Amino acid sequence: MYRRFGVLLAAVLGVTLTAAAPATAGASKHFPTEFSLPNGWQPEGIAISGTTAYFGSRADGSIYAADLRTGKGKVLAKGPGTPSLGLKVDDRKRLWVAGGVGGDARVYDTRSGTLLATFQFATADTFVNDVVLTEKSAWFTDSRKAVLYEVPLNLKPHRTLALTGDLVVTPGATNLNGIVTGLDGGLIVVQSNTGKLFRIDPRSGKSTEINLSGQTLTNGDGLLREGRQLYVVQNRLNKVARYTLSRDGATLAAERTDARFDVPTTVAAFGKRLYLPNARFSTPPTPETTYTVVAVERP
Repeated sequence: MYRRFGVLLAAVLGVTLTAAAPATAGASKHFPTEFSLPNGWQPEGIAISGTTAYFGSRADGSIYAADLRTGKGKVLAKGPGTPSLGLKVDDRKRLWVAGGVGGDARVYDTRSGTLLATFQFATADTFVNDVVLTEKSAWFTDSRKAVLYEVPLNLKPHRTLALTGDLVVTPGATNLNGIVTGLDGGLIVVQSNTGKLFRIDPRSGKSTEINLSGQTLTNGDGLLREGRQLYVVQNRLNKVARYTLSRDGATLAAERTDARFDVPTTVAAFGKRLYLPNARFSTPPTPETTYTVVAVERP
């Protein structure tokens, strides 16, 4: 279900990155609070490892790596022509990428840009949107299907987990989107079209709606969990909300907007900051369209 590629690709691409010097999280106050991505990039996902941030392109699936200290970067790997959406970096310096309409996932070496593996989940009516890493697996959402895809971190073949319970998928809509680990060893996903939040049992696939105390996560996209605090990006609302998780549900604790937001989609943390790429869904994309990444303090 996957293909391995040698280091030849890295040599062909010539995209080896120089390792960043160590930096403390407290030093981030001197880092730029906004920086540009290449024109026409169409970003969606973000992952941060050390002081390097990674961004996938919806246009062609290429991967861009930027130094948070300067905002400067370069293309790490050329894409397959299909999107790169949600991203995560594991402790082996591998970047896990959700492949959108390609129905796949890809794994890259962040040091060389080498493509290490590809997993084909589906070929029709698919939109592989986001990914989270657990101790043993990478879990991917599909916004068109009531499933999750599990890929072992040892790159063995994947499995498809059918979801049951409270989740109801609307055909043709953007359903399951952001995904994080839960407090109890399970998973938490947001459903963009309904604004609902669900707990998922990774063994049985049972979904249970999380009580939001009257709130709705309209346009819910990328998720980030830090302890009991769950950050939810609400893309077209140009907002990031913080919810406090409990056994009984999730309670809205704070919200943040910013004049620089232009449909932010996903979120990653460094130091006291949250970093969000502006996807600009409301702006028709061209090769000259500009895109930025914005850093804000946690709400």
